[in-house]
Amino acid sequence: MFDDVAEKYDLTNDVLSLGQARLWRKEVAKAVDARPAQKVLDLAAGTATSSQPFVQAGAYVVPCDFSLGMLRVGKQRHPWMPFTAGDGTKLPFKDDTFDAVTISFGLRNIQDTDQALRELYRVTKPGGRVVICEFSHPTAAPFRTVYTEYLMRALPPVARAVSSNPDAYVYLAESIRAWPTQPELAVRLQGAGWQKVAWRNLTGGIVALHRGTKQTLDL
Repeated sequence: MFDDVAEKYDLTNDVLSLGQARLWRKEVAKAVDARPAQKVLDLAAGTATSSQPFVQAGAYVVPCDFSLGMLRVGKQRHPWMPFTAGDGTKLPFKDDTFDAVTISFGLRNIQDTDQALRELYRVTKPGGRVVICEFSHPTAAPFRTVYTEYLMRALPPVARAVSSNPDAYVYLAESIRAWPTQPELAVRLQGAGWQKVAWRNLTGGIVALHRGTKQTLDL
C-alpha cells in the first residue's frame, strides 16, 4: 500500500494536515534533540523527510522502513543516506546501537505495536531515548467530533485529488480512529520497559508526542 503512495506521500501529508505536518516535524526534532556524532534510528522514515532535522543537527541517521517503494524514492532524493529495509517487529540492528530512536506516524501501521516498542527498546543504548509522534485523540469533545467527521468524510475526497492511491488514506483514517488514547499508549511504552514516560498533545490532541528513556545500566 505504501509503495503506491511513495511518490506524492510528503505532498499529500502536507495538504491533508492543512500544513500542520511541518510543525509536528519541528516538535519531533526538538524532542529527539539529536547531537553531533549521535546515532539516531528513524523508523518508518519513508522518504526520509522526517530524518532531515537530525542530519542537520550533525547526527548519524539511519532511515528505516518496511516499504521498498518509499526507500527507493528516498534514495533518489538523498542518495548519500544509509536507507535500510526493516520490519518494525524484528529490526535488523544489534542491541544497544542507537542514542535515540523515533517513529512518526508509523507505529499504528505496525501489526504488533507492543513488539515494535520492545524492539525499539532493544536497539537503544542504556540512557537513550524514544520519541513517538502519532495521530491521537483530541481532548475537547466538540473538537473531537469535528475531527472525526473530517477524517471519515473530508479526508478521502481530498486524498483523491492529491494522492496516487487515495484508497490507502481511507485505511489511514480508520486506523487513526482505532488507535489507543494518549494514556493507553503510555502504559504500553512502560510495558515494553521504557521509563520516565510522558506525552504532550499537539494541535489539541490530533497528534501526541510520547517520550521515554531506557534505564542506564547499574555499575
